[in-house]
Amino acid sequence: MQSTRNLLLASAVMLSGMWVFAGEAQASPSCENGPIQIGAVSTITGVVDFSDAPKAAAAVFEQLNAAGGINGCKIDYTIADDKGDPQVAAQAARDLIDNKSVVALSGGASLLDCAVNAATYNRNDVLAIQGVGVDPLCFNAPSIAPVNVGPYTLTTAMLDYATKNLGAQKLCAFFLVIGGTQEAYAAAVTRWEKISGKKIALSDMTLPAQGDLTPYLIKARNAGCDTVLTNQVEPGVVQWVKTADAQKISGMNWLFLAPGYTEGVAKALADSKQPIYIGTEWEPYTEATDANADWIKTMDAAGLPKTAFSQGGFLAARALIDTISGIDGEVTRESVTSALKSSKELHYAMAGSPYVFGEAKAHAPMQATKVMQLEAGKWTVKTNDWFSLPKAE
Repeated sequence: MQSTRNLLLASAVMLSGMWVFAGEAQASPSCENGPIQIGAVSTITGVVDFSDAPKAAAAVFEQLNAAGGINGCKIDYTIADDKGDPQVAAQAARDLIDNKSVVALSGGASLLDCAVNAATYNRNDVLAIQGVGVDPLCFNAPSIAPVNVGPYTLTTAMLDYATKNLGAQKLCAFFLVIGGTQEAYAAAVTRWEKISGKKIALSDMTLPAQGDLTPYLIKARNAGCDTVLTNQVEPGVVQWVKTADAQKISGMNWLFLAPGYTEGVAKALADSKQPIYIGTEWEPYTEATDANADWIKTMDAAGLPKTAFSQGGFLAARALIDTISGIDGEVTRESVTSALKSSKELHYAMAGSPYVFGEAKAHAPMQATKVMQLEAGKWTVKTNDWFSLPKAE
């Protein structure tokens, strides 16, 4: 019987790349009370659809179950739609914790889950491996540790990349502030200033969600900016660059964050000659590299789209599986929380930083990006190696 259990565990390890536990032969997770309950609160319906992330996590868990589970323990994964509504998000978290009795959360991607539920997770000692962290609390709560770089660290990284790799001398930044993000973006700029020893030439926190961007482009030109960063999402990126073209602005580098790294942006701006650079969260999703091979295989088998969001869900599921596989004994909320808080670094080829949850007041483990440039309607990799930030003091 023990040899069968070990064989099943070994199969799970091979399936999910859990080489980090290869030497821990004595670890023997068990599940006497039935399948291991895992959940995710995500925005699926409403103003945006982040479902690619939890669907990818579900595909990883389904693949694991088909191979026998973790030492014979299957995963029961519940995706809760918060509909972009704070009240619904709070109810979804309570249902997962109280009724589904989840041992942890994994693969979530939401506009407001972190802001609404971080304290709830902390009070109930249930931890969340967010697939795509969005709001500042995703990176500033003891109960949540995302697998993505996130917009705030990526802001710092792109400014640092421009300084070191593009020779930028006069950097300017324009931010669309939603909710409580202003302080987080300001802190990201301040971090770059400490790293570089430089000062931001212009930081504007008044970008509109909709409307004419011409005054902002003119402001950047009049300020003498040689490089400009904005946190626009896909439609805003397109509008920003098209406005620059309409104003015949040249001689500036344009920096954007991961939400602008899409096929839609590439197609819409195929004719622009503007130098456009974008930071990624993980190994560039448009590249069929060895680092992306497992993710591509899993998405293809499940019939799911290969997007950056699905990379986050995939990686979040892998990280939780790897953690549970190192538990010796019953898999419970308490044992999973303990394992995550005492976890060692997990290394994945598709991520530029090792992932670790650990025990801390805030978690932002991912500190590296790759940079893409849009050239003639095609995304090209500008950094063969990861561009990593120094550890925050």
